[in-house]
Amino acid sequence: MDRPGFWPELRRGFLDILPLMAGVVPFGLLFGTLAVQKGLSPLEVILMCATTYAGGAQFVSIDVWATPVPVFAVVLATALANTRYFLMGAALRPHVRHLPVATKAWFVAIHSDETWALAIKRGGSAQLTPGYVIGLTVLFYLNWPISCAIGAWLGSAIENPARFGADFMFVAMFLCLIRGMWRGRTSLVAVLGSALCALVAHLWLPGYWYIFLGALGGMATVALLYRNTVTAGASA
Repeated sequence: MDRPGFWPELRRGFLDILPLMAGVVPFGLLFGTLAVQKGLSPLEVILMCATTYAGGAQFVSIDVWATPVPVFAVVLATALANTRYFLMGAALRPHVRHLPVATKAWFVAIHSDETWALAIKRGGSAQLTPGYVIGLTVLFYLNWPISCAIGAWLGSAIENPARFGADFMFVAMFLCLIRGMWRGRTSLVAVLGSALCALVAHLWLPGYWYIFLGALGGMATVALLYRNTVTAGASA
């Protein structure tokens, strides 16, 4: 069977990510607004978004931002928020090992929660292709600094973004991702295990350990369920 062509695959990747691009725009506007209120210039916001490209971690860093900048606290909080990518990268590895080195390096360096989720979903039914990966990531990547730049230029026009429900946008986006990847009982177990671990960590540990421990808890719960299922099947 012939492999799909580059352009049809690029188009498919773009169409898959397009709804999530629209969802990220308000998130970027919110970040840009908060960043300038913390003292960053619009240019600094653009450079931060284009080079760091980690929405959740950037919100964490802005939360601890002050004057003078607590460099160690910002770096530690950002690194902690991004520890989940170790687990996400491990889950992505079987789906990208066949890709050309350049495509693989690009995807590993630039993937986000949203593109990761869609790649995992696509990899479950078809082999990832360079065209699909590029269609999935390039415009989504550009969407983030552009949205943040607009938010930065708006500046203090929005004094209280939470008043419009902007603080719930990130949660709503990931609820949609979970729904799109839902696989019944296994998905429920993963979500409940992750939520429980994240809640306990949030209540008992300082900082942002709940992000990493929530991801680890969900994976561990599914692994335990799988092990018990295999053991039960072998003994039957």
